[in-house]
Amino acid sequence: MATDTTPPAQPPGLRESKKQETRQLISDHATRLFIAQGFERTTIAEIAAAARIAKKTVTNYFARKEDLALDHQEEFTAALADTVAARRPGESALAALHRAFQESVAAQDPVAGFSGPEFARMIADSPTLTACLRGLHDQREHRLAQALAAATGTAPDDITVHIAAGLLGTVHRVLFQRIQDLTLAGRSNDEIARVIAGEATQAFDLLEPALAHYATA
Repeated sequence: MATDTTPPAQPPGLRESKKQETRQLISDHATRLFIAQGFERTTIAEIAAAARIAKKTVTNYFARKEDLALDHQEEFTAALADTVAARRPGESALAALHRAFQESVAAQDPVAGFSGPEFARMIADSPTLTACLRGLHDQREHRLAQALAAATGTAPDDITVHIAAGLLGTVHRVLFQRIQDLTLAGRSNDEIARVIAGEATQAFDLLEPALAHYATA
């Protein structure tokens, strides 16, 4: 009677865990190379060699080279929309977004811009990554507009929805860049957090006359 030598199938949880480990391994090696020699100069083949995997494995996990550098894209683009969707009873979209931003500053969240000097320099020195980041800001604003439309029960193409999303998205875009600029200027994360906490209040207060009661839960 033949012995079945087929290895037992891995449980779904274990398979997913191994995939996540591989993804993180690739991302870590890619980031190290991007910082060391620049995004444009680094090739997928070099990343694969550093991670000791096949080049095709890299592209299976990351469709674009930019995705290797900016690997929290879904979290970034969904953040504002998710905050609006989860706002507290009686809380406006503006108040919810201000509160959430201050929480991210207190936590020095990389998604808010606290990426560290090496990572900030990598982005600033790369035209490709700079353009990709602009696109991510645009996607985040678009998703925010969808969330505001749902929150106010208005049509997705309503002009007020897009103006509100534009104003709120711009505040976040400017504050993100401000954190990056202060990082590149050599300020510590603690210093940056203190500065940005005050500047964020100033920025959100500018929108109070127009949006204080907009999209209140």
